[in-house]
Amino acid sequence: MLKSRAHSGRLQRLRGEELRVEQAGSGLEKIVVQSLRLAPRAEAPLMAWPVVCGSAVAERTRALGFSDGVLRVEVNGQRWKSELQALAPRYLAMINRYTTEPVLRIEFVVARTESADKKSF
Repeated sequence: MLKSRAHSGRLQRLRGEELRVEQAGSGLEKIVVQSLRLAPRAEAPLMAWPVVCGSAVAERTRALGFSDGVLRVEVNGQRWKSELQALAPRYLAMINRYTTEPVLRIEFVVARTESADKKSF
């Protein structure tokens, strides 16, 4: 019975910690949303991209520009482009939660490599 109470107590503490982490995450999201909504309309989608896609993807991509409802994002290679195009609907839904200017489409463009640049000369 003592083991059961101790186990129950640990579970309650863990649930309490999980709840605090969720509340902190919710508070942080509100701050991000407010900041992005205060940003210039044309810049907000660019600023929101790393938040929406997460740090792993943000390290390998770069938001280039936003015009006429299209967010252009540079990616490193065709494989990344294909993977991210499959995730585009999810990214669109998330980015439109954060910005006041609607993003209608995300266009992924493959980064030009130095070797490709040298070949064009």
